[in-house]
Amino acid sequence: MQMKLLDVLACPKCGNALACTATASESTQEIVTGHLDCEKCGQRYPIEAGIPRFVSSDNYAASFGYQWNKFRLEQIDSNNGTRLSTDRFYSETGLTKEWLKGKWVLDSGCGAGAFLDVASQSECEIVGMDISNAVDAAKANLAGRPRVHFVQASIYEPPFRAGAFDACYCIGVIQHTPDPRGAMMALPRLLKKGGLIAVTIYERKPWTRLHSKYLLRPLAKRLDKRLLLLLIRGVMPVVFPFTEIGFRLPLAGRLLQFAIPIANYVDQPGLNLRQRYQWAVLNTFDMLSPQYDQPQTEKEAREALAAADIIELQRLPNSGLNMVGRRA
Repeated sequence: MQMKLLDVLACPKCGNALACTATASESTQEIVTGHLDCEKCGQRYPIEAGIPRFVSSDNYAASFGYQWNKFRLEQIDSNNGTRLSTDRFYSETGLTKEWLKGKWVLDSGCGAGAFLDVASQSECEIVGMDISNAVDAAKANLAGRPRVHFVQASIYEPPFRAGAFDACYCIGVIQHTPDPRGAMMALPRLLKKGGLIAVTIYERKPWTRLHSKYLLRPLAKRLDKRLLLLLIRGVMPVVFPFTEIGFRLPLAGRLLQFAIPIANYVDQPGLNLRQRYQWAVLNTFDMLSPQYDQPQTEKEAREALAAADIIELQRLPNSGLNMVGRRA
C-alpha cells in the first residue's frame, strides 16, 4: 500500500478518515503490513501483503478468488499479446487515455487486474477493489506500478470517502452480487460531481434463463471449486473440438452456444488455439461457479442508477448491458 491511497480511503462503517500504523518496505517504501484505525467508531482494518483488507476472503465471491489466482495471467494483454482487454476497456467505459491522465479512478471488482493493466498505462491513479482475494493476483500481476492501488472490500461498503473519484467502472461484476440494484446504487456516491460511471452487466431477456448453464448451475455452484475445475478440464478435450466447429456454423452455431454450457468464444480475435482452449476452461468455470448470477434488464439498471443521481445515461453498443453516465 502506498501512503497516497489514504487520500481517498475512509472507514466503510462510518465514513471517517483512517489513521495508518504500519511498516514500510525499505526498498520500495510501500506499506507491507500494519493496520488502519478509525478514531470515530473504533474499527481496525489489517494491511496484509501490502493490501488493506476490509472484509474476510470467506464470502459469496470466494469462487472468483480461486478462479483469478488460478488463471492469473490469461486475460492480461501485456502477457497474452492481444488487445482484447484494452479494446474492451475503452469501448465499454467511453474513457480515453488522454482524459484519464492525472485522474483518480476506481475499478470495482478488479479480478486479476485485466482492466487495471490497461488503465494504469494512462498515468491515472487507479484503485482496484475486489471482495475476494483476487486482489492478490492483481497485485502480483501489476507489482511495481506506482499509480496502481489495491483494496479488498465489499461493493456495498466501499472504504472510500464520498466524492473521491473522477471515474468508476464496474465490468462484468454486478450480476454476481446478492443485490444488483444495491451494488449499482453504492458506487455513484464515490464520484465527484460530474464524475463518470460505466457498468457492464449480463442482460436479462425473456429467454435468458433457458440457457443451458442455468440447468447446471444449481449443482455446479455447490461443488467444491477444485472438483468443478477438475470436471471441466476432464470434459474439455472432448467438447472443445466439437464447439470449435459447431459454434461457427451459420444460424445453428448460435443455438448450439445456447444449448451447450461451454464458454468457447470462437469469434474472439487474436487468440491462438491453445489460448482459446485455456480461455474456454476459464470462462466455463466463470460461468458455472459463482454463487450468484442475476442478469438485469435495461429498465432495472436505468432506474437504479438514476435513483443514485446518475444522469445523461446512455447505452453503448457493446455486448451485454453496457451503460455510462455521470453524477449530477
